[in-house]
This record gives sequence, structure tokens and C-alpha cells, in this order.
Amino acid sequence: MPLKRPGGTAGDADTAQDGGPRILKKYPNRRLYDTQTSAYITLADVKTMVLDGDDFEVRDAKSGEDLTRSILLQIILEEETGGVPMFSTQMLAHIIRFYGHAMQGLMGSYLEKNLQTFVELQSRLAEQGRGLYDAQKYTPEMWTQFLSGQAPLMQGLMSNYMEQSTKLFTQMQEQMQKQAESLFPGMPGFPGTKRQP
Repeated sequence: MPLKRPGGTAGDADTAQDGGPRILKKYPNRRLYDTQTSAYITLADVKTMVLDGDDFEVRDAKSGEDLTRSILLQIILEEETGGVPMFSTQMLAHIIRFYGHAMQGLMGSYLEKNLQTFVELQSRLAEQGRGLYDAQKYTPEMWTQFLSGQAPLMQGLMSNYMEQSTKLFTQMQEQMQKQAESLFPGMPGFPGTKRQP
């Protein structure tokens, strides 16, 4: 028998069981409710779901609006302010400047593909080092020592990463060129179909 959430319907708890993503409800009091476990959870619990690779959605309890991105951004903000930040001030400023810019969509796609390539690189490195270490016991300093001993391997992997990153950037430039040609046919500097007089 499906469990009911407070003020909800029994069907809410079934979504994840039916093969869809795990549904988290966000209430006006800012609390998050996990329909799968029928319990309130914290942002730290959501972070654990992300780390575990769980498929989930966060929805507004009243409107049903998808709030997943805003919750993920909250987690990033907590990580950036409470420890060793991943993004420099300069990098964040660059990202902000792309909002509202004509290149916003292309830059988002470029960063997403680049990050996916980096994740694949990380997976390959982990596979090649499997059995040599216990990942739970390694500190960032120990990782640095481990990787310094893997210089030739790292050079090969990073070379592949840089090559794929360059290809992505080239594809982005070509896409921009095609868009410019279609928007401004015959304009000097854009090799395209010339306008007929």
C-alpha cells in the first residue's frame, strides 16, 4: 500500500517506483520531503543522492514547478562558501558575463560537453588505478602524490582531454559561423550566399 505524504495523494509516492525519478517536494517552510522514504530530508541528504548518482526531481509542493536546478545551485553555493572553492572569482565573473549574451546557449553547451569529457577522463583514470588503492583512505595530498607518480599516464589522458576540448571549441565556432552566415548573407567577412542586386 503506497504511503501518503502530508497533504498529498497516495500516487505521489508511486512515481519513483514506476520507473521515474525519485520525487522530492519542497514546502513553503523550505523543508524538503522525500516521497520515496516518506520523510523530511536536508540539503545534505540531497547532496548524498547526487554523489550516489540517484535520479531525482525537486518539485514545489503546491505548484509542481521543477526546482531541481535551484536546489543543485544551493548545494554548489554551500560547497563554494564552506571549504575549498572550485571556482575562482574571475571564473565566476566570466560566467556571469555570458548571461544575456548571444553566446550564452553555446557557452552552456560547451561547458557541459567539456565537463562530460572530464568526467569520462576521471572514470578511465579510476579504472586504471583500481585495486592499487582504497579510494576512501586517500586524502587530496595523497592523490597528488599518486598522480605525480603516474605522469606518463596522466599526460596521455590530459592530452586526450585537451584534444577533445579543442574539438568541442572548434565545433562551437563552426556552429556560430553557420548561424552568422544565415543571419547576414552577403555581409563582408561572412562567406555565404551573396545577395542578388
